[in-house]
Amino acid sequence: MSVLEKEIEKKLRLAVERHGGLCLKWVCPGWSGVPDRIVLLPLGRIVFVELKRPEGGKTSRLQQWWAKKLILLGFHYWQLDDEEDLELFDYVELQQRAAWER
Repeated sequence: MSVLEKEIEKKLRLAVERHGGLCLKWVCPGWSGVPDRIVLLPLGRIVFVELKRPEGGKTSRLQQWWAKKLILLGFHYWQLDDEEDLELFDYVELQQRAAWER
């Protein structure tokens, strides 16, 4: 994991925690390609997040399969490659949804 990827991962965790959620590392023995993080948010919302390094981070075919499967099941799925992706995630999943739920 590149330094920048670790920084994005840390910022993701801190942003989620600021909004009262948990950002859990997902290790799923026997199931390769699952997203890196499961984000658990207030009111039972679950978001799956894959983190990639900004330059050269490739999504495997298995990761693509998981992304499609989770979306078809009705979950929110994000791939965060850089700070801009993280800012958009924060706005859409954390700030906007928190405002809608008030």
